[in-house]
Amino acid sequence: MCGRYATSRTSSQLERDFQARLGDLYVETEADYNAAPTKAEPLIVGRRDEAGSWREVVTARWGLIPSWSKDPSIGNKLINARSETVAEKPSFRRAFAARRALVPADGFYEWYQPQPGADGATPRKQPFYLTGREGAGLALAGIYEFWKDPEGTWVLSYSILTTSAEGDDGRLHDRAPLLVPSELGDAWLDRDVPGSGLLPDLVPATPGVLDAWPVSLAVNNVRNNVPELVEPVAAQ
Repeated sequence: MCGRYATSRTSSQLERDFQARLGDLYVETEADYNAAPTKAEPLIVGRRDEAGSWREVVTARWGLIPSWSKDPSIGNKLINARSETVAEKPSFRRAFAARRALVPADGFYEWYQPQPGADGATPRKQPFYLTGREGAGLALAGIYEFWKDPEGTWVLSYSILTTSAEGDDGRLHDRAPLLVPSELGDAWLDRDVPGSGLLPDLVPATPGVLDAWPVSLAVNNVRNNVPELVEPVAAQ
């Protein structure tokens, strides 16, 4: 799964890296080295009108709230969408069909569970940070939805697609987020392109594809948010 990630690009860097413009729904956010569910983070979406199509940077809440939901807290459980069922699940299928997104990330965290020791005790989980080779930023596959609260305010929220990581070399978890290759970005954002046909070309974000290293246990606390969280440390 993907339960925490880092996203530190400025608005100008997002515009440059994703060839996008700032949208009306964009709110400047601080660099976040411990992005967690319910936080508001940058998102890249597709827009179009009679004159053409373009990409926009918006700000959205992590944890998708289906448009039909009466309670926004459901989003706390919908931070990830399984790619195997995203086209059928009531919570995700409409967003997957028409509202796909790119989630800008520097990298993300996974917690590895070591095997029990000789004494039978279960060691504590070790957090790892996964990032692009040579520090390249990532575009995670996402979907988004609009939800109106009782006061009439619209809330934009999103989920990150995941896939099975079984069989991948050096896997840290049984699920992994999916990456959108740059050449697939426009198609992924185009609601006229069936999403199911694009899924096979998305890339599982695993240690075989990305660089990965152990990081401080400080990342376990969502209140910690400093650049040092992504720095490599000896396994703890």
